[in-house]
Amino acid sequence: MNSPVIPFGRPRPERADAARNRELLLETMRAMIAEDGVEKLTMDGLAEQAGLGKGTVFRRFGSRAGIFRALIDEDERRFQESVLAGPPPLGPGAGPVERMVAYGRARTAFLVERHAIARASLERDHPAPAGEGNFSRVHLRMLIGLADRELADPDTLSVQLASALEGAFLLFLQDPGSDDRALEGAVRPVADSWQLLIERLFRP
Repeated sequence: MNSPVIPFGRPRPERADAARNRELLLETMRAMIAEDGVEKLTMDGLAEQAGLGKGTVFRRFGSRAGIFRALIDEDERRFQESVLAGPPPLGPGAGPVERMVAYGRARTAFLVERHAIARASLERDHPAPAGEGNFSRVHLRMLIGLADRELADPDTLSVQLASALEGAFLLFLQDPGSDDRALEGAVRPVADSWQLLIERLFRP
């Protein structure tokens, strides 16, 4: 692949009032989650706190899970922008191995910090988003190519590496027995293991 870009793009053009309502709802959600946590956030409560009609919230998000998908999608867009255009070593300007290490560490922290939102964004009938991990796979494939190592199957390797970051965490984040301290404690060992794996694979 020649480009790490996933077409996450920008939201489709909206009317000015719709765009204002969306930003208001997202900011209100963040404030409510910070104050009371994810479990207590409801569509009725969000509408009341934002000073909007309940129908407006339903039209915007469709369901309670849709509220959290919108929030995590916004965070995901910002994360991808930092990878594609932010400062090194996560963004351009560092060597490919350094960028792979930085990406794994940043992605681990990103997922753990949003574990409750990620769980709440899952619909019962669709527990695993179909496109999960595509950005990681394409980005890592680009960096593998830049690392200039003779690998038999870099495409498969990029899938396996992306799965190490995304797939295992999806399962872990869905575990209802996982508490905040256990998740926070997982960040460093997972990130350290990722760095060891990348350096063993790609360092001369």
